[in-house]
Amino acid sequence: PVVAPADGCNHRLPSGTPDGVRIRTRRVPEGSRWLRPSADATTGEGKESINPPPSPSAERGAGGRGPLLATRRRKILAALLFSAVVFFGIVVSRSGLEAPPASLLLRDRFGRFVGEVAAEPERGYGFWPVDKVPERVVAATLALEDRRFYQHPGVDPLALARAVRQNLESRERISGGSTLAMQVARMQAPGSRGYLRKALEAATAVALTLRHGREGVLRHYLRIVPYGNQVHGINYAARRYLDKPVEDLSWAEIAFLAAIPQSPTRMNPYDPRGKARAIARGRRLLEVLHQRGRLSAEELRVADAQIVRIGIPPRRQRPSYAMHVVLRFEKMLRAGQLAELEKQPLVDLTLDLDLQREASWLLADQVEKWRPRGAGNGALLVVDQEGWEVLAALGSSDFFAKDDAGAIDYLQVPRSPGSTLKPFVFALALDQGLIAPNSVLEDLRRGAGGIGNSDGLFLGPLLPRVALANSRNVPSAELLSRLGLDEGYNYFGRLGLHNHREAATEYGLGMVIGSLPLRLEDLVRSYTVLAGGGLEHELVYYRGQPSLEPRRLLAENTARRITLFLADAGARQPTFPRQGQSEYPFAVAVKTGTSSQFRDALTVAYSSRYLVGAWIGHPDHRPMNGVTGYLSAAALVQKVILHLHPELQDGLRATAFPPPAGERLVRLCPVSGKAAGRACGHQLLEYLPESEADALEECPLHHLLGIDRRTGLLASHYTPKEEIEVRSFVDLPAKYATYLRENGLAPPPRAFSEAGGRSPAGTGPQPERPAARGQEELRIVSPRQGQRLLLDPETPASMATLALQVEVDPQPLQVLWLVDGRPYRLEDYPFTARWPLERGEHTFQAQIPASGRKSGLVRVLVE
Repeated sequence: PVVAPADGCNHRLPSGTPDGVRIRTRRVPEGSRWLRPSADATTGEGKESINPPPSPSAERGAGGRGPLLATRRRKILAALLFSAVVFFGIVVSRSGLEAPPASLLLRDRFGRFVGEVAAEPERGYGFWPVDKVPERVVAATLALEDRRFYQHPGVDPLALARAVRQNLESRERISGGSTLAMQVARMQAPGSRGYLRKALEAATAVALTLRHGREGVLRHYLRIVPYGNQVHGINYAARRYLDKPVEDLSWAEIAFLAAIPQSPTRMNPYDPRGKARAIARGRRLLEVLHQRGRLSAEELRVADAQIVRIGIPPRRQRPSYAMHVVLRFEKMLRAGQLAELEKQPLVDLTLDLDLQREASWLLADQVEKWRPRGAGNGALLVVDQEGWEVLAALGSSDFFAKDDAGAIDYLQVPRSPGSTLKPFVFALALDQGLIAPNSVLEDLRRGAGGIGNSDGLFLGPLLPRVALANSRNVPSAELLSRLGLDEGYNYFGRLGLHNHREAATEYGLGMVIGSLPLRLEDLVRSYTVLAGGGLEHELVYYRGQPSLEPRRLLAENTARRITLFLADAGARQPTFPRQGQSEYPFAVAVKTGTSSQFRDALTVAYSSRYLVGAWIGHPDHRPMNGVTGYLSAAALVQKVILHLHPELQDGLRATAFPPPAGERLVRLCPVSGKAAGRACGHQLLEYLPESEADALEECPLHHLLGIDRRTGLLASHYTPKEEIEVRSFVDLPAKYATYLRENGLAPPPRAFSEAGGRSPAGTGPQPERPAARGQEELRIVSPRQGQRLLLDPETPASMATLALQVEVDPQPLQVLWLVDGRPYRLEDYPFTARWPLERGEHTFQAQIPASGRKSGLVRVLVE
């Protein structure tokens, strides 16, 4: 559009303006240099009018263009300067030597391939550091890639000129003239090719050489150069293709590898045609090296003969049964937890692939066996106590089983450990002197928190060896209660079984029966304390693995004592049968565990050489149908340990765990914990310190009494000799009354047989122990004070009852139960009864009939 003056302006349209041209005007801001005062031609009065700015020619004279050209030059110079700054900035930003973290090549303890892992797998594998390059590798690499490497500053003008000439003659891009430094620049920042990019690579190559020196550039080239199949770097290529370190390569092998980077895809060593191309180019390289005097005629002859027969091992695949181990290292590498392996990325695992494969078969077989009863998967860990090295680690029975979530590593998944933490509760109580090996623990009734035994039975008085070997819940929970909930919880924390995020009350006394979830790997590691004489050891997965110094978490004698408890097959009775899954022809300590509703079945066992842990369960925590740790996991562990000890399976070689130092074996009464006497039928061998063993008194509970066979009463002088039988009786306190009755154990008779089978005059029945009348003590043990019960509407009324139990010492003839102040039941020894539940608050009291002696009131709420 043509700018013309608006109405009232004193300007006219330029001459030659076409007709019909519209005039477009705009208002000029106040104060513009275009707004100038002018005089009205008619009136002569001053007014403001719009005037166009003077043209450049008007300001400087007709025909001049100097200021315009100067402005354009300044803009061009500014643009060039800006471009140079940007170009220089790009070059500087790319002048560092960059490579992904070195990938790891995993081998088992015998050098067999396990897998390879990378922090950035999308960029390939390898990138191993090159600290010192063998001279033969340098000679071969430079002969092919950069002949004048030591003469140019990163860019070879002669090579570039030759490349330009060849490209112009062929009218296509057939040569790039890139030096090693330029190739490094391109590999670090790949992109589309072009002359501008080539210039950028050249400038970057010069910067790389100036900054890092020729040797640095050469080492970096040999670290990142591709060799096909996602393999990068000479060090990794030598290991991956030829299974040897680069220092051990022959001239033939060096020439073969040096030929591959020119075209890694066309010279793929795993492709017969690619391998043939690499051999052909390698032979030409050998000729060049000979012509330059690097190879003698004899060396050329040998190398030429070797390169045509060069063998490439078949492409190795990761064993499916070791996938979780490989993924474990990949996860740790990506998390930056394996920085120490950056300079030694060839990782020799402690794994034994033969054992790993055998263990995978055994695990899969055991899971399949129990699958009809709800099992879905399992995990297994085998540790060699010589160095605490992991020999086998199976995170599942089948990594590729989608229906059973086989890709999940169940060694790392927190599950309920069942009873497997009980040995540490007993160990802590022994360590702190809370109990001794001959202390009597009670397994009489449900303990605090309503904890009962898995079999619903109670075994009465037990020594620690028997209580632990039988895995009794009640005495274990009682021990934890005496230790203190926080003390036990903190000790589990020191074992590395939890991170203290929750309070101890979150798990309660149920920690001894599985309320504290933990990983199988952590559980096995905690058992190194018991197997290692009280010292906690880190599990070692690879040679050279950094680990903490062993920590002492138990006294050595305590650890030895617990080990002997767990290895005593005889002490496991009656809960566990002889010759079962927990018994071996040599010394093995075993602890099983089963979680609530059979959701988890576990076993940890150790011989003097190996430590093994196993878990069987369902991935989604479904209850199994009666699958216990003893039935399933213990059977699996037994097969593994027997496989590890083929020389001991005949049972002819005596093996035993070391006893506590400075102690000797003593025969104890398993009921009283005192020295076994003639009246003690069953006896138990136990280690005690010398001083305690010498001062031990004889059992006061067992007695040999003469009994009249005819009456079962005490024999008197009226009893004929042929009718007298000497029997052993145990005289237990009143609190064991229910236990004695349920186990068919009668207290010793207190009446004498009279003439003809009747009680003699003056003796009569003597049911009470010798004590003065009025001294009976009554204590209700069930129900507990303040107990709150929920009445289940689906439970039949005949079964919705509450057990009434009382301890009376000395024993009376009968006890009267009072409920809500009214007589309920009169009971003979052992004075137990059951009361049908009724909603509301109720009181219970026990009373000696015909006397004012009563127990305290116990209040219970039924809702």
